[in-house]
Amino acid sequence: MRDWLILLALALAASALPLAGDNYLMRLGTIVAMYAVLAQSWNFIGGLAGYPSFATAAFFGLGAYTSAVLLAHGAPTGFAWGAAGLMATLFAALIGGAILHLRGHYFAIASLAVGEVMREIVNTTPDLTGGGMGMNLPVPKLSIAASAQLFYFAMLGLAALTTAVAIIVQRGKLGFGLRCIQQNEDAANILGVNAYGYKTAAFCLSAVFSGIAGAIYASWVHYIEPPDVFDILLAVKPLVMVLLGGLGTVFGPIIGAALLITFEEVVWRSFLTIHAAMLGLIIVLLVLFMPNGLLALVRSWLERRRKEGKA
Repeated sequence: MRDWLILLALALAASALPLAGDNYLMRLGTIVAMYAVLAQSWNFIGGLAGYPSFATAAFFGLGAYTSAVLLAHGAPTGFAWGAAGLMATLFAALIGGAILHLRGHYFAIASLAVGEVMREIVNTTPDLTGGGMGMNLPVPKLSIAASAQLFYFAMLGLAALTTAVAIIVQRGKLGFGLRCIQQNEDAANILGVNAYGYKTAAFCLSAVFSGIAGAIYASWVHYIEPPDVFDILLAVKPLVMVLLGGLGTVFGPIIGAALLITFEEVVWRSFLTIHAAMLGLIIVLLVLFMPNGLLALVRSWLERRRKEGKA
């Protein structure tokens, strides 16, 4: 019940952001919500199952292009977004059959290659996707303020839905099975856990919401191209956000997304040339000093204070 109350409180607080009437804050809020979706999606396969996936960019880009092609042919926006999530899920199920038997860095490399392959496919199909020239999407017949609110609430609603699914998964049989796989996959198989089925389910969950996020993003920016929606940073940043907030936790990905995007806006925009280097440094520091994320540190500190109080 506590997790549901926290989710409700966060959703209500975030829903009040448009009252500020600041377009910059609306843009920043939309980006934070988008990355919260991507981080939460990665957490299903990476945080719970322990499989270091870099396929998030592939799912995001596939969702963006699926939606863009449908919208270009006159499909309703809601239908295009839903189809994007479905296409990403089917793609994950198909690709999962090829790479989920791999483990560790072998799986990481294979999942990273998926995004690069998808980028090349888009580049070589100009009749359908525009190729390297990208695609223009229909612009909604709304005012700037109304359009900003539409896409903010769409991305916020998706982030809330993804988190709700995360709560259900982590409390259910699937979450228990994924944690068993993370601890010892061979032992989990011996104990009767269908490791392949559970991994495939987690991989598909990591795809469906990322695909819808890509679709919403495409409609929001009105123009997409392969280097943008298949950017490797879309695969790396969600991992960093989960590590920052708390691996395998419900709200860690949201906290990590808010912290990292805020840090980007405040610091990295002044050091654009070392953006990638800074991201790599943060990953190293997180692995060395905060392997369980910020939430674990807070819980550890609270536990120490509680023990000191009893003493």
